[in-house]
Amino acid sequence: MLRVFLIVVCGVLVAIVAALAGMIVFGTNTPAAPLASIIAPFAKVDFSDLPPVQTLPARGGTPIAFRVWREKPPSPDPQLVVIAIHGSSALSSSLHPLAKALSAEGIPVYAPDIRGHGQTGVRGDIDYPGQLDDDLADLVAAVRARHANAKLVLLGFSSGGGYALHAAATPLGKSFARAVLLSPMLGPRAPTYRPTQAWAAPYIPRIIALMLLDRVGIHAFDHLTVLAFAINPQRADILTSHYSWLLTRAFATNDYAADLRNASPPIAVLVGDKDELFDAGKFAPTIDAVRTGIPVSIIPGLGHIEITTDPRAVPAIVAAVRGAD
Repeated sequence: MLRVFLIVVCGVLVAIVAALAGMIVFGTNTPAAPLASIIAPFAKVDFSDLPPVQTLPARGGTPIAFRVWREKPPSPDPQLVVIAIHGSSALSSSLHPLAKALSAEGIPVYAPDIRGHGQTGVRGDIDYPGQLDDDLADLVAAVRARHANAKLVLLGFSSGGGYALHAAATPLGKSFARAVLLSPMLGPRAPTYRPTQAWAAPYIPRIIALMLLDRVGIHAFDHLTVLAFAINPQRADILTSHYSWLLTRAFATNDYAADLRNASPPIAVLVGDKDELFDAGKFAPTIDAVRTGIPVSIIPGLGHIEITTDPRAVPAIVAAVRGAD
């Protein structure tokens, strides 16, 4: 009987291993065709005055690339400084129109290329869990050294908004006077998420397999791709076309409800009413069900990307950044 039992157990284990291997090897996906609504707004942006890339040493070894939009007129001691986090696949330059508008209001903006994007690290991947949090802490320290008396505001767009929500709920969140979330990605299970969105194509079978392996402490496959984006192939030189399992989990809020409850700074949310990726009308009830008192502003006539590129969004964003101080 023992021999039969062992044979059965071995057979089950072999079947499980074979199933997981198949899900990892073959459980991929094909990104949709380039998404015009994500690409088109940037055609109207003038990048001729884009600030140059600077670098900051990071504890992970490779430096953090970032850009700075100086306040106008220059101030030796600005009252507010924004640290802005770009969206999925993008880099700091994608925030140029918004950062330029904020600087014109006297608010300097620091925007990093989040690790795995642009000129920071290896495109589409990170080295270890928590590396993005380490990078943000290093950037905050550098900004604080330059602006000792300023209040810091964390601003994040799309996936960067989800990550900003996560960061606001960590001990580092206490460094910020407030957090401003623009069309934040609250996660694929959030009511705000449109399942029909055509921007990010997840590798569902591979993700399931890697989640199961994580639970038993196996991380050998965490650098594999699990997400592909519908980018313009002509901009593959600057955009990130895919994310690893490590980066997908790191550049996000993995539990928006817990992060909303635990966030230290006051939060404001803004979204365009024509957002193609998220349901604008569901943000207020979704957030209010978890934590009351968080203002949600819906800006008429704007799609997902346009909230960072269209001048119509600027007054509301500036007001959110300044808050009620």
